[in-house]
Amino acid sequence: MEKGKAVVGFGRRWAVEFTDSSAALSARDIPDPPGFSRASQDQDDSSVSRQKKDAEVNWKTQKAWEVAQAPFKNLMMMGFMMWMAGSTVHLFSIGITFSALWQPISALQGVGKVFEPYKDGKVELLGPKLLFIALNLGGLALGIWKLNTLGLLPTNASDWVSSLPPAQEVEYSGGGIPLY
Repeated sequence: MEKGKAVVGFGRRWAVEFTDSSAALSARDIPDPPGFSRASQDQDDSSVSRQKKDAEVNWKTQKAWEVAQAPFKNLMMMGFMMWMAGSTVHLFSIGITFSALWQPISALQGVGKVFEPYKDGKVELLGPKLLFIALNLGGLALGIWKLNTLGLLPTNASDWVSSLPPAQEVEYSGGGIPLY
């Protein structure tokens, strides 16, 4: 028995004969089954693809907003860690403060990279980007506030005394003339 040949006599109702393997049949050569319409399938495919595109746009928008709100969690964690570090100048509090300053700065430098996976012609990214920037600026302000509470920001006039020119001498005093 040859491979692909239907056996006559076993009572198969449906059989396929692959006599010529060199002549490949295309989908257009095979007639449609009864009750099947290609036009309805094309319409269904277009509506399904449109629904998939809409779902993808909604998913990208939702994920962009989640990424934009992520610095808020970091802001709360950093605030708690700075509170736990106290207001004395020591290695731990300076390290926490440096981290609180560095993270928002590096995040602000990479705003475009953060939202790159969600870039699409139909996805509006202006709102999420503005929220992301605002929350990171809030984190930066928190770090600067911590620097101020540690006394590491030069905010008083006494912090700048070394850079001021010496005061003008108004009067001179000299040695006395002895009266003999």
